[in-house]
Parts: sequence; structure tokens; C-alpha cells
Amino acid sequence: MKNYLEFEKEIKSLESEVDELRSPFGSEGISEVNTQKIKDTQSEINQKLKQTYASLNSWQKTLVARHEDRPKANFYIKKIFSQFTLLSGDRYFGDDKSVIAGFGLIDNKSVLIIGQEKGEDLNTRIERNFGMMRPEGYRKCIRLMKLAERFQIPVITFIDTPGAYPGIGAEQRGQASAIAHSIESSMSLTVPNIAIIIGEGGSGGAIALASSNKVIMLENSIYSVISPEGCASILWRDPSKSLQAAEAMKMTAKDLLNLGIIDEIIPEPLGGAHRDPEAIANEIKHSIKNNLRSFENFSKEEVYDHRKTKFLKIGRDQGFSKSSNLDDVGLSYKESGIQKIKIHIVENKLIYIGMGLVFITGLISVIY
Repeated sequence: MKNYLEFEKEIKSLESEVDELRSPFGSEGISEVNTQKIKDTQSEINQKLKQTYASLNSWQKTLVARHEDRPKANFYIKKIFSQFTLLSGDRYFGDDKSVIAGFGLIDNKSVLIIGQEKGEDLNTRIERNFGMMRPEGYRKCIRLMKLAERFQIPVITFIDTPGAYPGIGAEQRGQASAIAHSIESSMSLTVPNIAIIIGEGGSGGAIALASSNKVIMLENSIYSVISPEGCASILWRDPSKSLQAAEAMKMTAKDLLNLGIIDEIIPEPLGGAHRDPEAIANEIKHSIKNNLRSFENFSKEEVYDHRKTKFLKIGRDQGFSKSSNLDDVGLSYKESGIQKIKIHIVENKLIYIGMGLVFITGLISVIY
């Protein structure tokens, strides 16, 4: 471990102690390695990690999602897929290094892979623009999604961005339009698409590639319309209230699964994905294979309808239902029993008010 978060101070101290115990060259020269002490200290570290990560608040999960050592899209692409062929450029302006895209194989089946890449060190982070995509990046993805559609190849996206790049040049080249068209392209596919949020899922920059049949989050990732700091600055004009904002925004995987925004949570190794990248890569691969398998017997229309229905249901507990009398949208609004009662009361409120007054008058006359 190279980097530790603020709430990991005790863990850092214990791991430093283990490193010293493992070295035969102590302050007093060469000494015998105390294996039992190492074993006991490691057990204590595991217990601390379990306790700490079991009680993380939303802000702490945000810090874990942004961890410098957290595996990035490029790592997962190399570990999960074979014969990956990188494709570049949007055929209008240029290439965007903040997104990696190309075709590869998973279990000898072709897939289009798109990954937002933050970079591993300062130089690569600058080159990758810290994972903030420009319009040419989204247009590259649109171009490749259309190609995948033509050859009926499923689409896999890895989401890890603080948001789309808000620079002047990006706005001049049509950032908002590019994001909107990327969402449209994702939603219009007749092949299955699966989005995995591996770190930060920030705003429209993430939604542009996460409008998918299945939206999956790693346990310690986040997905929100704005960062906690940005939300705190707008609501309270105080960025220090990021914890309050993070809790209110319901941006963690557990919250979003309960709200029906996402479909699955992939558990992370003890202490976060950065502590065992190989293990989390295997878990992601297993999840992708299972989800692709679930769409094997779907027709093009069923894949499209599955995605549309999924997103139309978000925020509507009463949902939608099929109807033979509908237009090409194929969905109708279905009111819940509670909603029907509310509408009935509103429409007949004068009657209920009159009945209430009569009841109160009668009650007073009986009492007096």
C-alpha cells in the first residue's frame, strides 16, 4: 500500500509494523523474523479493515472511490478481455485519451469495450485529462456503438469520471450535444449493454455511457448528478459540508440499489478494490459473463424494450404496463392503488370538507 486515507491511520501504523517485522535487518542488526508476531498483527489489521469498511459513511466511500491506488479501466480491460484492439478518433476533430475504446473477446465472444480512464500517475493523469471526457470522446463512443449495433456485438462500459470536461474548447465543440447523442445512442441499441461503475460516476459525463440494460456498481463506488463538494457549495455555500451533502444525495451503491437506479453490487475485497485488484477483476468478469448470458435468448426488440422499461420505471413505484392500444413507445402509465386514492380525494375535496364539518358539528352538539 502506497497511499492511505484519513480514516486508515491505525491500519497504516499496523502495516508499517508488519513491514518492520518481516525485515531481518532491524535497528539492532540482523535478527530472527518473528512469524507469530507477524501473524497476530496481520490478523489485527484484517479485523481493523473489516470494522472500518463495514461502517463507512457516504463521504468516506467517496474517498475510497477516488483512491489513487484504485484499479482503473485500463487495468480491467487488460485482465478481463483478450485480443483487445484499440480504436481511436471521432472522424470529426480528433482522439480523446480520457476514454479507451475497442473490440475484444470475453469467453471467445466479441464485445465492444469502452472505459473512462483517469491515469495511474501525474503524467498519465494529465494525458487522460483525469478521466474527464471531451466531445470527441463521446463522438468516438457513438461511432463505435453504431458499429457494434451493425454487427450485433454487445457493449461493455467502465465508468470512472468526476464528470465531463467543462472547458471552453469542449463547450465550443458541442459538449452538451455530444453527451445527449451518446445517451441517445446507448438507449437506442438493440444489443445488450452493461455499464460497470468502478470508481466515480459523475453527472452526465457518466450517464452518457451508463444508459444500459444493466448498471452495476462496485461496492465502494459512487454515482451522482454532482460531487458532494459541488452540492455543498450550491446548497450551503460551504464545501466543508461535503459529508452532509454525500449523505443527502444517496450516491452509494447500497442506496442506489434500494432506489432501483442500479441493478447489482459487486462486493470488493477487504479494504477496497485497491488491496486486491486481481480478485475484483475476476468478480467483474464473472458478473459480465452472467449478465451477457441472461440476454442470450432475447430478441432485438426485447433487449430494447428491457432497457426502455427499466429507465421509465425509475422514480415511479407504480411502473408501466404494456398495452395493445399504444403507439410505437409501447408503454402506458399504470397508477398504484395509493395514487388512485390520492387523486380521488383531490377531485372530491369539497365533498370531504363538507362531510368533515358536518361530523365536527354533530360531535360538538353531542358533547354540549
